Amino acid sequence: MSVLDRFRLDGQTAVVTGGNRGIGRAISTALAEAGANVVVANRDEAAGERAAADIATTTGAETLAVPVDVTDEDDARALAEATVAAFGGVDILVNNAGITINTPAEEMSAAEWHRVVEVNLTGVFNCAKFVGREMIDDGGGSIVNISSISAFMANHPQPQLSYNASKAGVEGLKYQLASEWAEHDVRVNNVNPGYVRTEMVDEVIANEPEMTQQWFDEMLLDEMAAPADIAPLVVFLASEASWYMTGTSVVIDGGYLVR
Repeated sequence: MSVLDRFRLDGQTAVVTGGNRGIGRAISTALAEAGANVVVANRDEAAGERAAADIATTTGAETLAVPVDVTDEDDARALAEATVAAFGGVDILVNNAGITINTPAEEMSAAEWHRVVEVNLTGVFNCAKFVGREMIDDGGGSIVNISSISAFMANHPQPQLSYNASKAGVEGLKYQLASEWAEHDVRVNNVNPGYVRTEMVDEVIANEPEMTQQWFDEMLLDEMAAPADIAPLVVFLASEASWYMTGTSVVIDGGYLVR
């Protein structure tokens, strides 16, 4: 097997939460290009179906759209069941769905706190639990959680206490799942991006240039990553090329954390 062949995902099935747009859409497309069947899982059913159809057209991959609220345990169970019913199993899970709320800590309501933690941390647990069960029964798999450099630092100047806490929680979850599931050949790793030029970030750059200039000042590279720049790392962690990696977090941030 050549080195490039080790990155191929032919015949495998991947589930990507929040896979209809932004980083999730780029990851879904990249996994399909590497040969995987792709399940686009997100709350907006119509948007998911459009994304799945577009990915199938552009890559030739088999795709499926499954509406899911990752905070709902029954939805997460149904996602795993629908994937197995359509493709016979599941080999890769990318926990990408996430949100943030900008509220100063002293003003943050309990509802705001719980909403972010439920999506960013409990949602990862829900999907990992039910998809992980299928992987265990089928002899293994790879779980990749899209965390953030915010797990390792304070965001500034934006007030995002619940976001940072939730991403730090995903780090602890990664360690424990990797430990418990190693005997089942289920690997669990995190990708920790810095600032990425999604549509949401582009809006912030346009509306708050003084704030976002502080982000650029901390980066060693001159530009923010595009969503497509994060996707190849996920393909690597999903593939046989990374078989010796589990319980690891990989930072991809343009050097933001260096200084």
